[in-house]
Amino acid sequence: MLCKAQGITKRYGPSTVLEDAGFTIHEGEVLGLIGPNGAGKTTLFECLAGLLPTDGGSVEFRGAPLPASRRKQALFYLPDGIRPWADQPVHWVLAFFAALHGRSPGEGAALVAAITRDLQLERLLKSRIGSLSKGEAKRVLLALGLLTPQPLLLLDEPFDGLDFRQTRDVMALLRTVPARGRTLFVSIHQLVDAARMCDRLVLLSRGRVVGVGTLQELRRLAGLADAPNAGLEEVFLALT
Repeated sequence: MLCKAQGITKRYGPSTVLEDAGFTIHEGEVLGLIGPNGAGKTTLFECLAGLLPTDGGSVEFRGAPLPASRRKQALFYLPDGIRPWADQPVHWVLAFFAALHGRSPGEGAALVAAITRDLQLERLLKSRIGSLSKGEAKRVLLALGLLTPQPLLLLDEPFDGLDFRQTRDVMALLRTVPARGRTLFVSIHQLVDAARMCDRLVLLSRGRVVGVGTLQELRRLAGLADAPNAGLEEVFLALT
């Protein structure tokens, strides 16, 4: 077990956004966080990353308590829709980010070159971050996430803004990340993509975790064990 969250609760006044959310993250897996808009996915990521104070719950990392003040040593959270250093060119941002996270000049340059190739960013290197389209900016953000060294990488909607071919290519790239020693926890709203991408799934509905496991395990939990072709959408609806 890499990480364990227990009882994560977040309230805003009388509204409870997360209620007693708990799950484990296994070393070297791609874990998906699934739920409709408003289910609390981004809030859960922000609580895990220590960006939001919680009203209850705890996080362990490799069997030891992990307080919010030390989360950034164990995990890196990549939010959706941000535009860091908007006036800088892509090549500057990539190089700066690699150095910021302790990569030596040689290691950083080699890693930037490989990620640039994998995400097809070559023609964007001289473009300002602020001038990029939504899909272009998303691929640059993914490059930044892949440049970080933390064992656990949290990605919020990594396919948002990508076309079908780009989604397929990025999905294939992310599937190779665990083999290089990292674990992914990925928020995905497209259920078909989630079923194809993830080893296990955390289903979140109205701030509560309603199921955790492989698709086959979730079918059993939903009472659909006799329906082996039941998709993730059917499973989610049955559990909610």
